Amino acid sequence: MAAAAAAAEAGAGAAPPAEEPGSGSLCAAPLRLARLPLARVKALVKADPDVSLASQEAVFVLARATELFVETIAKDAYVYAQQGKRKTLQRKDLDNAIEVIDEFAFLEGTLD
Repeated sequence: MAAAAAAAEAGAGAAPPAEEPGSGSLCAAPLRLARLPLARVKALVKADPDVSLASQEAVFVLARATELFVETIAKDAYVYAQQGKRKTLQRKDLDNAIEVIDEFAFLEGTLD
């Protein structure tokens, strides 16, 4: 308890560190750690008949993992958009990323 109070005092009055533009941080706001709405993620988890309970921690981890996955595949697909001299992702860019990058092999045929 004393350590928490000392930590709170040390940070009292200090502004949170400002993030530089383009630093790659996924946090939309300092207190919001996930961008996906956790209530929707929980509803999707509960839609699975094999799931009876899902803790808030599990829902958060699923949401965060989903965000990181979408970010990764979007960045990889954007490389193919740039090769085509475009700034907008198209389905063919996702198809190319899925086809070429081994980590996305499990997605082959899902966009058909």
